[in-house]
Amino acid sequence: MSGHSKWASIKHKKGAADAKRGKLFTKLIREITVAAKDGGGSPDTNPSLRTAISRANDANMPKDNIEKAIKKGTGELPGVTYESCIFEGYGAGGVAIIVEALTDNKNRAAAEIRNIFSKKSGNLAGAGSVSWIFTPKGYILIDKSEIEEEELFSITVDAGAEDIKTGEKNYEIFSEPKDLERIKSALSDKEIKWEVAELTKIPNSTVKLSGNQAKQVLSLVETLEDHDDVQKVYANFDIPDEVLEEIAQEI
Repeated sequence: MSGHSKWASIKHKKGAADAKRGKLFTKLIREITVAAKDGGGSPDTNPSLRTAISRANDANMPKDNIEKAIKKGTGELPGVTYESCIFEGYGAGGVAIIVEALTDNKNRAAAEIRNIFSKKSGNLAGAGSVSWIFTPKGYILIDKSEIEEEELFSITVDAGAEDIKTGEKNYEIFSEPKDLERIKSALSDKEIKWEVAELTKIPNSTVKLSGNQAKQVLSLVETLEDHDDVQKVYANFDIPDEVLEEIAQEI
């Protein structure tokens, strides 16, 4: 399992997502609002909105919140105007990091993100400095207790999966971004639950870390993800599972 994906799984099991559900809902509302503003309020004709709504449903966001967010995006309800922006930089050990944000003030967001990098042993870099290291993908993580490998392979490949990796405890499913929702639908039809299902960026190469550098990078990623404007953070660290588990208890 890739380092960042393993870290996401650990946090999920720790209940970190539940502990920060209010903040998660705020981020999802922004995502839905911007998607509706850019592509219209119908998920049937707006793939970005359809994906955002799916993420909100996975987080058990109330339907009323979703509908209000869509109406804010289409202008039926008053709301704040958000802009998307991407920041690229490096963490300890030369780990490449991409930060996706939605903000009502790009200058403020840039200054705050730069400050986080600086305080957490990293540095913000120019546009395009690390994006070439990552490839957009659909990603699903499933506990092995949910299904046998052969059945999973049959269901997901037919739905568009490109690759399935079998680990000690989990399956990782990779696809083109456009096929993610179809794979999720195929799994749902078979009542198969997932731990993580998201559009992500997979690193083409990774940086092995341990010790203090591993702690510094994970602290940087956690702090970035906790920022109100930040929607997603991607990093190409490779940290041993036992080290991730140990650090998870400290952060």
